[in-house]
Amino acid sequence: MHADVCFLLCACFLSTGALQPRGQVLQTCSQTSTFLMRSPDVTKAPVTKSEQLLKLDDHDFTMRPGFGGPAIPVGVDVQLESLDTISEVDMDFTITLYLRHYWKDERLSFPSNTNQSMTFDGRLVKKIWVPDIFFVHSKRSFIHDTTTENVMLRVHPDGKVLYSLRVTVTAMCNMDLSHFPLDTQTCSLEIESYAYTDDDLMLYWKRGNKSLQTDEKISLSQFLIQEFHTTTKLAFYSSTGWYNRLYINFTLRRHIFFFLLQTYFPATLMVMLSWVSFWIDRRAVPARVPLGITTVLTMSTIITGVNASMPRVSYIKAVDIYLWVSFVFVFLSVIEYAAVNYLSTLQERKVQSNRQLPCTCGMTHPGQMMMSSSYSDMDMMTTGNYGMSELSGDKQEQFLVHLVLDNEQGAQRPAVTSNSSLLIDTHAIDTYSRVIFPGAYTLFNIIYWSIYLQ
Repeated sequence: MHADVCFLLCACFLSTGALQPRGQVLQTCSQTSTFLMRSPDVTKAPVTKSEQLLKLDDHDFTMRPGFGGPAIPVGVDVQLESLDTISEVDMDFTITLYLRHYWKDERLSFPSNTNQSMTFDGRLVKKIWVPDIFFVHSKRSFIHDTTTENVMLRVHPDGKVLYSLRVTVTAMCNMDLSHFPLDTQTCSLEIESYAYTDDDLMLYWKRGNKSLQTDEKISLSQFLIQEFHTTTKLAFYSSTGWYNRLYINFTLRRHIFFFLLQTYFPATLMVMLSWVSFWIDRRAVPARVPLGITTVLTMSTIITGVNASMPRVSYIKAVDIYLWVSFVFVFLSVIEYAAVNYLSTLQERKVQSNRQLPCTCGMTHPGQMMMSSSYSDMDMMTTGNYGMSELSGDKQEQFLVHLVLDNEQGAQRPAVTSNSSLLIDTHAIDTYSRVIFPGAYTLFNIIYWSIYLQ
């Protein structure tokens, strides 16, 4: 600093020495040096006018307003900007909102002739006392900072303060999925002071239920927003005490149309496709077996796809009931054909066994064969005895032929009758299945939808 002053003095002397007398030169240089000595120090930042007006240096803002006295009331209102996502897998929701606080701090009062408030950004917030609000059961949250931190502070001459910030919160929501996807969920966002109990800070909704404002454009792809409302309760912690807690409750009803297209209709069509095998001939094994296997595998794929996008809960969901009952119907249609095919195989084997001719090579008493119906009226006196020894060769052959024919006809009569009755039974299984399966599945749908659509 001294070197700069000497340099200026020399420059002043040289520039004015040739044109002015010596006394005038000294007077001019002395004025220059006086100006330099009185210049402000640029290294020290001056106190801003707002801080002087609010007298921030005169108070300790680490303590709440009215410290040692009654609890300071802090009003809250919220404006919802968007309800971003709701995840059944993570059991949470994400919401963006404008959170506003209202309280009175007489330490921030200032004189004003126009009674106009002053508005500040986030830089002044760090120098004064603000409520230590946090979101209970919050997983993630942040204040938006593009292009600057989204914080606003408005101070009125009487010390009333409005503190507003834009926040995105991801909070927990305990969902009951027992009626999924025909369910209605109720989630809540909880606001509470972290340090100050109800003896120091009293949180309340500033305008009651009207403190919660929503944008009319808020919509979700899977849910219909039915209701928003606010409540207030006290929360107790064994180590610290009682705290005021504010609740933002909203009720959501799930849209069913997406799941009708992706889950219910395909499952119903697979069940109906399995019924086609009842109209296919039971002897067409290459047609009926692949049809049953295809429907079973398709139902397994649908069940796996639905469960892959759902949390692993320990109770049964409504969609599980529908899919597993449909799977049972498809499986029973395969079992039905297996029963029909097995009974048909038994029938064919029994018919073939009844049609086989009896063997005559081992007969030791051919005389007993004469007791057939064709020889019942025979004159026994012509033979002399029951033996075959006295018969001629031609009569003996005729005797055996008649006996074989009579035995074959007698064996075929009950076989034909049994075969026809068994064929009627196997065809009746398919006939009854054409009525029983669709009727039972229709009854199940009536009961299912009447219960879960209430």
